[in-house]
Amino acid sequence: MELTVIWFILVTVLFIGFFFLEGFDYGVGMLLRVLGRNDTERRMIINSIGPVWDGNEVWMITAGGALFAAFPHVYATLFSGFYLALFLMLVALIIRGVAFEFRSKDDSPAWRNAWDWGITFGSFVPALLWGVAVCNLIKGVPIDAKMIYTGTFFDLLSPYTLTGGVAFVLVFAYHGALYLSLKVEGELAERARRMALTIGIFTAVACLALVGLTYVYTDLFKSLGAGISFWAAIGVFVLSYLLARARRVGWAFVCGGLAIAFTTIAYFWGLFPRLMVSSLNPAWSLTITNASSSPYTLKLMTFAAFIFVPIVLAYQGWTYWIFRKRVSPKHLEY
Repeated sequence: MELTVIWFILVTVLFIGFFFLEGFDYGVGMLLRVLGRNDTERRMIINSIGPVWDGNEVWMITAGGALFAAFPHVYATLFSGFYLALFLMLVALIIRGVAFEFRSKDDSPAWRNAWDWGITFGSFVPALLWGVAVCNLIKGVPIDAKMIYTGTFFDLLSPYTLTGGVAFVLVFAYHGALYLSLKVEGELAERARRMALTIGIFTAVACLALVGLTYVYTDLFKSLGAGISFWAAIGVFVLSYLLARARRVGWAFVCGGLAIAFTTIAYFWGLFPRLMVSSLNPAWSLTITNASSSPYTLKLMTFAAFIFVPIVLAYQGWTYWIFRKRVSPKHLEY
């Protein structure tokens, strides 16, 4: 197998990990004010992701680093063309991170309420923009023969990409509600499960609309593997919803995560061997061939990846194991 293909697969795996892990982070943040009826409940919600949220974001940084190392032309075109969108995402993530740290610095209800809004905003905006970005990569953006993005920020907004943004928000909110039902105790856990069932209905509608628009606006379904992955995602999502109704929230969360994984696989499988589609001329699309680093760089990075990625996985797995217990009002730290 060629190194370019290996790195395409590795980037796919990194984005699967990011959307799975950071997905429920975003969902929990978006539901903070909806599910938390008082300060104690909101503190429980925050503490449920407190030990892991910043580690989950490392997957995004690693995925960006992998693009930079393995496919520098994609990194350059993507980060310059999507500059304003990525800037807005970065601002939202900064607000979110600061809100987690500053919320408990003062007992004033107004102070904590303001930072709660910051957590909600900082979770909603990145989720929305990731959906818009992924759909643009599939649909195609104006890239010329020199691999330069020639459009504007508003060229990234269309009915298809905005539908993708809404679908991502709802999927992550559903994922986050199931996570909360596993991580907190008492009435709050049951309320989170019921919220997941409510959100799940809207999620199903938005995702079906996204699949239909994907068929209309893209060539994704020309790939058999992408089509199979999409159907697999739909199947495990339905199973997740049925399990949540049956109060098997652990398996519901796993199946919901598998739906995210299969959807990510579908998008990357449909893209392959492309990484960014040019809407001006298909021949100008960025692929694993014309956008990759030199063979020596790929070989060096492959050795590094096979050494350090297992270490990172082991450490993060250990973190989740240590903080596996449910959060209760008796063990809150501010």
